Amino acid sequence: MRLRDGRVVPAFVGQALKGEALTVFGEGQQTRSFCYCSDLIGRHLPALQSGYHEPVNIGNPTEFTILDFGKLILKLTGSPSQIVYKPLPQDDPKQRRPDITKARKLLGWEPQVQLEAGLRKTIDYFRDKV
Repeated sequence: MRLRDGRVVPAFVGQALKGEALTVFGEGQQTRSFCYCSDLIGRHLPALQSGYHEPVNIGNPTEFTILDFGKLILKLTGSPSQIVYKPLPQDDPKQRRPDITKARKLLGWEPQVQLEAGLRKTIDYFRDKV
């Protein structure tokens, strides 16, 4: 991820580390789920070796509102930044949550890295990039 690639994780972390306001669109009630990279990467080889040749969702089904996610970023960075609200774009999805039923059943897979632990590593990664 890059700081200015338009994704919520680098956007919020970058804004918080710079002391800039975090931009939340709408009221921030749209949900997202976050999966740490080691959980994703660790599943590719076993999925390929499983013999199953159909798509399998890999992700974390735990949802967080964008507003709650922003508040968590502020807490973990210790940033004095505020949250500002802007109009919700028409094409902004209200919910993003993968169905990992097949991954659980076929691969015995569950995400292992909890959000706060993954965010702490991500924040450390971005600290010297702002």
